[in-house]
Amino acid sequence: MPVAKVLLFYVFAPLPDPDAVRLWQRDLCESLGLRGRILLSKDGINGTLGGELGALKRYVRKTKDYSAFHDLDVKWSEGSGLDDEGGSLDFPRLSVRVRDEIVSFGAPEELRVEAGGVVGGGERLDPDGLHTLLEQRDDVVFFDGRNRFEAGIGRFRDAVVPDVATTREFVAELDSGRYDHLKDKAVVTYCTGGIRCEVLSGLMRSRGFGEVYQLDGGVVRYGERFGDDGLWEGSLYVFDGRGSVRFSDHAAVVGRCAGCGAATDRMRNCTDLTCREQLVVCEDCSASACAAHS
Repeated sequence: MPVAKVLLFYVFAPLPDPDAVRLWQRDLCESLGLRGRILLSKDGINGTLGGELGALKRYVRKTKDYSAFHDLDVKWSEGSGLDDEGGSLDFPRLSVRVRDEIVSFGAPEELRVEAGGVVGGGERLDPDGLHTLLEQRDDVVFFDGRNRFEAGIGRFRDAVVPDVATTREFVAELDSGRYDHLKDKAVVTYCTGGIRCEVLSGLMRSRGFGEVYQLDGGVVRYGERFGDDGLWEGSLYVFDGRGSVRFSDHAAVVGRCAGCGAATDRMRNCTDLTCREQLVVCEDCSASACAAHS
């Protein structure tokens, strides 16, 4: 029986011809029957794909054969299933595009990438290293590198959650001075799979935050290591048809419905076409969530 999986991956590496890489990646994915989204820029690749396990393994092997992508950071999770044609139920189509940034902070001029990756980012901490730091220090602050709606259903305990609706708002948020009181503390940035913190930690360091770390592999890798028996609370928002994932059968439900306040980790697009928000909303309140939100 075919097994459906979702693949999350990225690597920062200089690409001399992103358009040529785009054509190769598109053809490779199409030949393997994969769906999802891939972004390329002069600084690397960022993507998430869904499909049959064997096809995804072949994709990873062939992609890593390209020298710039040899150190591709790869994470696996369970998919929702496959349709009659073997395509992923979690993605409607395949999109492979070239952009100025592979993660959209709106500050491409601030990012410097060399063969070894991002220059000037925060110190990497794996999940065990994070726990060691917390045992040694009492001034550690978690800083959420995701959009605020993602934190609505899951976040690290006592984390600082910036009031941003999009990744592009982070630069202005950092420049506002709201977080200057953290500049003399140990700040651990985290995000879904690690890519946003590669950039965010560098933006923070260049703005005077003295001790900045990034959770290597993001929440996904932390969940693989500790499940729901560590410092993560709730579900993890994902940008595909699944909506969110849990790391165990005893995940806390930290989200609260925008309509009635009931505990839920269900997220849906706002039903009002003038509203571009993602809302935490239970099934019963879906139709009225926008009114409650406004």
